[in-house]
Amino acid sequence: MAEETLAERAERLRALIHYHAYRYYTLDQPEISDAEYDALVHALRAIEEEHPELITPDSPTQRVGAEPLPEFAKVEHPYPMTSLTDAFSREEVEAWLERAKRLLPEDVTLEFVVEPKIDGLAVALTYRDGLLTRGATRGDGIVGEDITANVRTIRNIPLRIPVAPGVEEAPPLIEVRGEVYMPRDLFEQLNAARIAAGETPFANPRNAAAGSVRQLDPRVTAERPLRFFAYAVGYVEGKELSSQWETLAYLRALGFAVNPDIRLFSDFQEVLAYCEEWMDKRDTLNYEADGVVIKINSFDIQRRLGIVGNAPRWAVAYKFPAREATTRLLKIGVNVGRTGVLTPYAVLEPVRLGGVIIRQASLHNFDDLARKDIREGDIVVVQRAGDVIPQVVRPIVALRRGDERIPEIPKTCPACGEPVVREEGEVAVYCVNAACPAQLVRHIEHWASRDAMDIEGLGTKVAELLVEKGLVTDVADLYALTKGQLLALEGFADKRAENLLAAIEASKDRPFSRVLTGLGIRGVGSRVAQILASHYPSWDALSKVTIAELQEIEGIGPVLAQDIVDFISRPRHQALVEKLRRYGVRLADEAPGEAAPAPLAGLTFVITGTLPSMSREAATEFITSRGGRVTGSVSAKTNYLVVGDKPGANKYEAARKLGIPMLDEAGLIALAEGRMPRQAQPPSEEKPASDSPGQMRLRL
Repeated sequence: MAEETLAERAERLRALIHYHAYRYYTLDQPEISDAEYDALVHALRAIEEEHPELITPDSPTQRVGAEPLPEFAKVEHPYPMTSLTDAFSREEVEAWLERAKRLLPEDVTLEFVVEPKIDGLAVALTYRDGLLTRGATRGDGIVGEDITANVRTIRNIPLRIPVAPGVEEAPPLIEVRGEVYMPRDLFEQLNAARIAAGETPFANPRNAAAGSVRQLDPRVTAERPLRFFAYAVGYVEGKELSSQWETLAYLRALGFAVNPDIRLFSDFQEVLAYCEEWMDKRDTLNYEADGVVIKINSFDIQRRLGIVGNAPRWAVAYKFPAREATTRLLKIGVNVGRTGVLTPYAVLEPVRLGGVIIRQASLHNFDDLARKDIREGDIVVVQRAGDVIPQVVRPIVALRRGDERIPEIPKTCPACGEPVVREEGEVAVYCVNAACPAQLVRHIEHWASRDAMDIEGLGTKVAELLVEKGLVTDVADLYALTKGQLLALEGFADKRAENLLAAIEASKDRPFSRVLTGLGIRGVGSRVAQILASHYPSWDALSKVTIAELQEIEGIGPVLAQDIVDFISRPRHQALVEKLRRYGVRLADEAPGEAAPAPLAGLTFVITGTLPSMSREAATEFITSRGGRVTGSVSAKTNYLVVGDKPGANKYEAARKLGIPMLDEAGLIALAEGRMPRQAQPPSEEKPASDSPGQMRLRL
């Protein structure tokens, strides 16, 4: 037999180390001792130190060693990482299934996959030709952070797939989604070491995991005992997957750790029984979990059910019962919301609950406060609903000392001092002062939010400054702001002022449904606003609507219909809308058959990179509201590629090879206005960000 070369020996050592690491960290079934494993690593490191040209990106010696990062780069997910609808009882889970069934044929047969909902940090791992090339956080579901250097340090995340011969071959491209977490036993060891070193211990395993993954220095991450469970494929090339259960088996075959507590059921009552049985074992698990996820198994059925908002109809998170603690209620404060509702809240003596220090909690409303007989000074039971929102559940009456104070419903608004009102039959107490500064700040925040007018740079602090300085008395005044006024505010310089004014100007052309969302009509969120705009595509049309007409629309009941008509009929709201009209805010969507043909009708666009003043969502709406179509990948049917800062390399190259015209944001606007658009300039020498090909399929 020919003598083994150094390169061949290094490759053989790498394969052996990957295999034994998989046996140890993923399967918990080691075949060799720690000393034997260390000897393999030592032998490989010796070869690579003497011959650095033999080092490969997937070498086990390269898990650690990257230099600290100045900051995390942003990563746009080719397909969104959706969130889940929560359910807190058996009845709510059953209601979820009934809603799903109404959208499916009566004779459809369903299977269900039940997975523990790991309390860690959701990440997406991209592999090209089997090699780990990118790790990203979930972020807001659309844009996350590039944490590639950090995920490479996590011992049971493969640097190359498959991890062992004789299993599935690696696909050309795959995105694996899952959860980074810290096992409880290793968390306790880590905290013990931190305490011994005089360092502050971590609050809980989830915070420890999330904080470790987001370290700018990968060497710090490498010191933390993190692990990974895979639960989905975001997209894959060259492999057809038909169900969630098949996907989990495929991930195991590639060498990923998949939670062993996942089960497949065909009987929904067995699903519920397993969930409740499994929840009883919560405190015996070696990982933190805040519930279980129930998914309909078939991908075909998943596609038929689709996604509503940012949550799939085919999955639900059955959350654990809330954890509880007791503490003293020091004071009852009052918040004023954007619609003028006064909401009580509890100021608490700090208490640790589920690993988090709680200082404030919700009290819902004044009727609930009176019904529960909660008083200032009480020892109260506090819980975290769904392990997230702190709430005061009840007082412990037996512990009262006699000096507790019964709260009174405020007679005046705590923000403006004006009298408050409570309409007959309503629970809510309102401040009806249109000039109330607290309401105005909240309303500006809401108006500028992503679901409404999407004004980037206009957050709480800026809203508070604008109100405090008297520059804004209602949201319409935003459109009268000048650069000089903004420069006089703390924290504003030329660029920031110009960017905010540009964002405010761009918001004038949002679809009518966005305006309806931003107005803050009680009960009208983005979904209801879209329904209203589809039936009444202008303010003028909507302003003539009756309660009876509204109730004929599916999804709008008598209470919501009354709230809409009440809002429209109030003179101050009518005056606000007319003021918005004078400033040029769009108050109508052109109905089909009216006005001129849509300027972008029949054209297909792809968007890549970051545009100067439009978010990806806003640019999509800009195009579709003018008759165009937006797709996720470049093909021969694409008419234009809209190019922003740091465009995706694959989209850009595909468009260039196909000779597809490219537009920047100004060119897109010019095209929509019937002017000759200018072509986008090629990217600078900075290499475009990596982008994923188009033939992909979404998985949660």
